[in-house]
Amino acid sequence: MRPRTSNKRRDPTMEMLNNHCGVTRDARGVVHVAICNAGSLNILGSPVTDAVREGLQQLATDRSIRVVVLRGQSEKSMIGGADIKEMARLDQTSAEAFISRLRDLCEAVRQFPAPVIARMPGWCLGGGLEVAAACDFRIAAHDAHFGMPEVRVGIPSVIHAALLPRLIGWARARWLVMTAENIDAPTALAWGLVDKVAPESGLDAAVEHTVKALLECGPEALRSQKALLRQWEELPLTESVNLSVKVFGESFLTDEPTRLMQAFVDRKR
Repeated sequence: MRPRTSNKRRDPTMEMLNNHCGVTRDARGVVHVAICNAGSLNILGSPVTDAVREGLQQLATDRSIRVVVLRGQSEKSMIGGADIKEMARLDQTSAEAFISRLRDLCEAVRQFPAPVIARMPGWCLGGGLEVAAACDFRIAAHDAHFGMPEVRVGIPSVIHAALLPRLIGWARARWLVMTAENIDAPTALAWGLVDKVAPESGLDAAVEHTVKALLECGPEALRSQKALLRQWEELPLTESVNLSVKVFGESFLTDEPTRLMQAFVDRKR
């Protein structure tokens, strides 16, 4: 499939990991991962999906990364959705391959060792909302819109749509995936689908506020906390509690607890 081109001029500081995954880094260990050359709505066709997953898997081995901000190259959306033109040509076998690729991208986001923030301007629909749900934090523009339109085009919402009941409850998840109606940013905030709605022209400032909060935390502790949260999603309560004991002890294998606790004590004097 021929790569789409974006109507946004490429950031000269961006490093292209491949044709569809660009990154910018700063000295703090903050990495912006941009979905590139995927049209004005940053649509996930199979080549884009594979490329972004590969980029994230490459970055996951870099322990200097403290925070990832996932974004689209275009300001019209983070991810507008999966490529409906490609999906219209699928049969059962190719459909399962297509959705497996998207599942693997969502898991690359969900299992990324460092915190991942979804930067969400404009539209976030279908597969795009599933990728966002796999992020740790979701920060939306004031005029953003969200929806799960799959049933209107003859397919169910699947894979990481399964995260929606955990985020917003069964009734609201049922509303999104069965009515296919869109919701606006204030509704998404009230439902718990997003964590913060930025004021007009304030999306980057809102993202940066969350980045700074994360940078004030111990990087190893944050990695352990994210891993625990992912396990808590799967395990019964007693197993989750008991698992945490070992993880707590292992945190003292580094100097991070002693160093940060002493700094806290010294600050209080």
